[in-house]
Amino acid sequence: MEKTSLRRKAILKSSEAPIAKDISNWTDPNLDSVKGTETPKDPNKGYVALLGWSINAIKAAQKFDRRYIVVAPDWAIDFCEANNIPIIPWDFARLNDRSMEIAQRLKDLGVDVAIPLFEETVEWSGAINSVLMDQPRMYGQSILFRDKALMKRRAQLGGIRVGIFEEAYEKDDIVRFMKRVNQTLLKLDGDPDDPIHVKAFDKAGCLGHRMIRDIEDIDKIPEEEYPLLMESHLDGWEFAVEAWIHDGEIKFLNISEYVTLGYSVFVPATRELESWREAITKQIEKLIKTFDIKFGQIHPEYFVTSDGEMYFGEVAYRPPGFKAFELIERAYGFSAYQASILVFDPKSTKEEVDAFFPRAVEDAKGYAGCFGVYPRRRVVSKLEIPKETTEHPYFDGHELVAPVEETVPDRSAFGTHWGLVFFFGDDPITLRDLLKAQEDLDFYV
Repeated sequence: MEKTSLRRKAILKSSEAPIAKDISNWTDPNLDSVKGTETPKDPNKGYVALLGWSINAIKAAQKFDRRYIVVAPDWAIDFCEANNIPIIPWDFARLNDRSMEIAQRLKDLGVDVAIPLFEETVEWSGAINSVLMDQPRMYGQSILFRDKALMKRRAQLGGIRVGIFEEAYEKDDIVRFMKRVNQTLLKLDGDPDDPIHVKAFDKAGCLGHRMIRDIEDIDKIPEEEYPLLMESHLDGWEFAVEAWIHDGEIKFLNISEYVTLGYSVFVPATRELESWREAITKQIEKLIKTFDIKFGQIHPEYFVTSDGEMYFGEVAYRPPGFKAFELIERAYGFSAYQASILVFDPKSTKEEVDAFFPRAVEDAKGYAGCFGVYPRRRVVSKLEIPKETTEHPYFDGHELVAPVEETVPDRSAFGTHWGLVFFFGDDPITLRDLLKAQEDLDFYV
């Protein structure tokens, strides 16, 4: 009787034991960690933490000689376990109350530096690195890189040209700002108003970016988007820079040329924009000094106005959007992710860093660009890439997917593209014109 009871209890207990998860479906046979071809890690070099999720950054780390660990949300656990990727799961939405905890965990593991992969992890990297490197100012510096209003004030203190800007907490603030800007420009009754721009304080790229041309545009801004940064409009040539910095010095500087902001970009730039390289380099050096940047990779944006003045837009302390790192690798052949690991690593030597980078423009194998696709129709049923795109000799692939629903949502502000189309060729003017031509084509029909 007792034996039966014990046996029954054992059966019940075993049925309550957790069932092992099958994560085999997550295995990616192309990863070096799965193939057994991962580059051996040098224990004398730095140990880096990648903050955020980027499969291309992970692939680059696997082919590099630095130890690495990924700090990513819970949903990445199964993939990492299936592919032998070291991971610490983390909730990036809770910054202030737990930053010390993750910093201490990484410090206990022997991690030397945390590298932000996305805008949302920049503040985290500052908080963590202030502990790992025992430099408290790093956290404050990371806030400057995220808060666009503080960023512009710091730039002004460093003697860097910026447009007029203010914060907006409600609709009336934008109305007053727009009137003051146009009053400053000596507009007369009946003259069309100059537009202004509003942006989120701490979001990346075009997210939350709106151009305001009249009062009706202000009414379209949802209350939850406040507070916002307001800026005067600058007529000029807008471009971006990717700069890798080591010991306070620029080691490689790429100029990315926008064809249409929010739609298309290519690298390296045309000869016309590259003619500004010396002046652009001086501006980046001033930025490094103003923001006291000792190492890492930055992504600032600038305007060159018709009278030749250069205005600072903003600067990000992380990889840019629109797959710019991938475009740079396509054009030059070196991994921009590995370059970032190299300049972030406090154990990298000057000789090692200098040997890693090619010569800007001169060593480029060609010009690489991409176009962000937005559906041009209100209702779509399928993906149909135009022949004008796929049959062009510069066509280099795409990452578009079939639509999951037929009704296209209204675009908020500049909106989010549905995917990228890539091009590569040997003539920047041909590439620029090709990217511009994509705007008139339907990819979703």
